[in-house]
Amino acid sequence: MPIATPEVYAEMLDRAKANEFAFPAINVTSSETLNAALRGFAEAESDGIVQVSTGGSEFASGTKVKDMVTGSVALAEFAHVVADKYPVNVALHTDHCPKDKLDGFVRPLIAISQERVAAGREPLFQSHMWDGSAIDLDENLTIASELLDRAAKARIILEVEIGVVGGEEDGVAHEINEKLYTAEGDFLKTIDALGSGEKGRYLLAATFGNVHGVYKPGNVKLRPDVLKRGQEVAVEKLGRPAGDKPFELVFHGGSGSLLEEIHEALSYGVVKMNIDTDTQYAFTRPVAAHMFGNYDGVLKIDGEVGNKKAYDPRSYLKAAEQGMAARVTEACEHLKSAGRMLAG
Repeated sequence: MPIATPEVYAEMLDRAKANEFAFPAINVTSSETLNAALRGFAEAESDGIVQVSTGGSEFASGTKVKDMVTGSVALAEFAHVVADKYPVNVALHTDHCPKDKLDGFVRPLIAISQERVAAGREPLFQSHMWDGSAIDLDENLTIASELLDRAAKARIILEVEIGVVGGEEDGVAHEINEKLYTAEGDFLKTIDALGSGEKGRYLLAATFGNVHGVYKPGNVKLRPDVLKRGQEVAVEKLGRPAGDKPFELVFHGGSGSLLEEIHEALSYGVVKMNIDTDTQYAFTRPVAAHMFGNYDGVLKIDGEVGNKKAYDPRSYLKAAEQGMAARVTEACEHLKSAGRMLAG
C-alpha cells in the first residue's frame, strides 16, 4: 500500500477511536529503523504511524549537513517508495517541535505539503506535532490555531500538546511535578481555541502522568482518569451525548506503563501512542550481541585482518532491523491494532 492519503489516515483514526485501539507511532532516524517499523507493522498486520523528531530529522540529514527539513524530507521520500511494497497503510508524522524550532521544521514542512496539494498531489506528511507545553497555555493555543489553519489547507492533521510530559527527549526536559496532569479547564480552553473539528482535525496530547525515558513497569504514576474527565467536560461543553469522545488523544512517554493502564487509556479515546525508547533498545541490543560475539572479527586484533563478513554493516543491521521489528509488532499487539489493517 502507498503512504496513507489524508482520507485513509482519517479512516484509520476513526476506526481506532470507534473500536478502542491505537496505532503505535514509531520514531525513526534512518532507512534502517524505518524499514524495521514497516516490517513490524506488516508482520502484525497493523496499519501504523512512522514519525521523525527534530533531532532524528537532523541526524538523518547527515552529521555534516545537520538540517531538520532536509533529513525529514529525505526519510519521507524514502518511505513513499518503500512503503509501497508493504500490505499496510502507514502515515508519516513529525514529533515534538518546540516554539524555537517551528520556523526551521514544521512551518517549512507544511509549506512543502501546501505546494504539493496546490499541484494536485498528496501532502508529504500526514500530520505534524506542535509542542507548546513549555510556554503559557494561551500562547500555546494561539500558535496552535495559526498552525491548524495552515495544516487544514495542506490537508494535514495537527497534533498539539497541553500539559507537560516529564523526563527528557531530544534535549527537551521537563520536571516531574503536578503539571504532568492536564487540568479540566485546559481541555475546555482547547475547544475554545481550536474547535472540535470544524476548524481542522487535530490530535490532542493531553498528559496524565506521562514521562519520557526509561522506567521499569509500575514506576510511572499514570492517572488515565484525567483523560476520561477531559472527554466528559468536552461532552458537556459541546452538548454531545454522554459517553461521546470529542478528543482524539495521544499517549506520550509510555515506557514503564502497565498494560492495564494502557488499555484503560485506549478506552478513553487514545488513538496514537508514541514508541521510541523501547524500539531504540530493541534495535541496539542485537548490534551489541553481534559486536561482543564477533569481537575478533569486527576488530583487527594483534595484527590480524578481522572478518569482513562480521564488520560488514549489513551483518548487524539486518539483526537490528529484525529486533526492532519484533518490538513494533509487540506494540501493535499491546495497542490492539494487530490484525486490523484496512487492507485486510
